[in-house]
Amino acid sequence: MELLSGREVEAMRRAGAVAAATLERVGRALRPGMRARDIDELVRVDTEARGARPAQLGYHGFPATVCVSIDDVACHGIPGDQVLEPGSVVSVDVTSELDGWHGDTCRTFVIGEPSAEARHVVEVARRCMEAGIAQVRHGARLGDVGYAVETLAKAEGCDVVRMVGGHGIGRKMHQAPHVDHFGTRGRGVRLREGMALTVEPIIVLGSPELTEDDDGWTLRTPDGSLAAQFEHTLLVTRRGAEILTLPATRAGAA
Repeated sequence: MELLSGREVEAMRRAGAVAAATLERVGRALRPGMRARDIDELVRVDTEARGARPAQLGYHGFPATVCVSIDDVACHGIPGDQVLEPGSVVSVDVTSELDGWHGDTCRTFVIGEPSAEARHVVEVARRCMEAGIAQVRHGARLGDVGYAVETLAKAEGCDVVRMVGGHGIGRKMHQAPHVDHFGTRGRGVRLREGMALTVEPIIVLGSPELTEDDDGWTLRTPDGSLAAQFEHTLLVTRRGAEILTLPATRAGAA
């Protein structure tokens, strides 16, 4: 597991800032009638304008610049002709590579007025990410992170997807350690100052098991229930987690 030096931390901050800015740009553009492929094009253009590369494009053959996951799609949605309808729940997962370093962030949006179910799962997903981030600090264990996420999700009548999780990040988009969003306090990898990782729980209203579409990427809930995801790239510090993918106006430590 990689421990970052001062210069490497600065490079990660720059990459994280690009990913955060692109995701903010997407959030401002979303509207009913927009197609998922329009989001893909927006991410490509915005990322390149910031001097970076959309890291998801071509990753293990992924055919787009961004994951766009709508309603019952939990993650890895391939943007195409899907139309954003009023009430659609849309997760947008952006990964930017700048000068060989990666920033990775995701947010779930609701198009127009949310249903009560949509409002609930999106709010719980955001709070679960924040609960996990609050556990990140030098000396903590990954089980502390997972326990905090899972405990909150279940207390709110939701569940946590176990099939996918967070990850270390740096020169590669995905590297050690794997970050489960469930677990036991005091167990798992011990975090050390200088590690970079993501916390990115996917929260569902129904079954946490996922099925894979024929495209080999799209993962969706088997019962058609809504899913929501939030993600930040984090740097482990003595004080806690420095969030590297906050928008510029909100940048800082948690």
